Amino acid sequence: MVRPTLKKQIPNLQEAIKEAAWKQISESGAPALSLRAIARELKITAPAIYNYFPRRDDLVTALIVDAYNSLADAQESVLLGISEDERAERLSMLGFAYREWAVKYPQRYQLIFGTPIPNYHAPDELTLPAAARGLIPLTKAIQNIHVSGKLRTERFAKMTPKLRSMLSAWQKFEGGFDLEVLYLALVIWSRVHGLVTLEIGNQIPAFFDDPAELFRREINNILIQYL
Repeated sequence: MVRPTLKKQIPNLQEAIKEAAWKQISESGAPALSLRAIARELKITAPAIYNYFPRRDDLVTALIVDAYNSLADAQESVLLGISEDERAERLSMLGFAYREWAVKYPQRYQLIFGTPIPNYHAPDELTLPAAARGLIPLTKAIQNIHVSGKLRTERFAKMTPKLRSMLSAWQKFEGGFDLEVLYLALVIWSRVHGLVTLEIGNQIPAFFDDPAELFRREINNILIQYL
């Protein structure tokens, strides 16, 4: 009798390893991630995993990249079918999509935005492009508002030379967005991100049994403040 091959048992082993890793993270946290434990879960040998991920850190990096790309996909897809002329709608939908993605995939959210894994250092050349992709839809939406003349920047505090220098460096990396657009993209993201982080971490006061209402008002306040 011929023993079935590993490929026949698990058609896409690489993805199966990642799925097992996410399960392990949800149960024990990212710092406890173990290639041998994943091998036991999948009923395969540890060397079979090493063919795809020689070290635990290689798997962590792959999961981080996947998480960032998943977030970016959610941001991009929510804009499909919404005209660029519907500027407020596009901006608000990006905010709501950010929260919905985080609530749906809390392990992914925590892996890329939560407590760092001890002794793990993400390789910038692999993770930064994926991370930047997640912020581009918001930045483009704000740039569109700015180009239309609808972006309210007249009451902004004066930009310091140091801040201008840092934003200019980011501008070269991002491909020429206006400095105020980049500044506002970071500020709006931080406001949305802050509420989502509190919700995912169960740190919002217990009186708020529906955090979505708090989030919705903040999105509306952002629109009122900047458009």
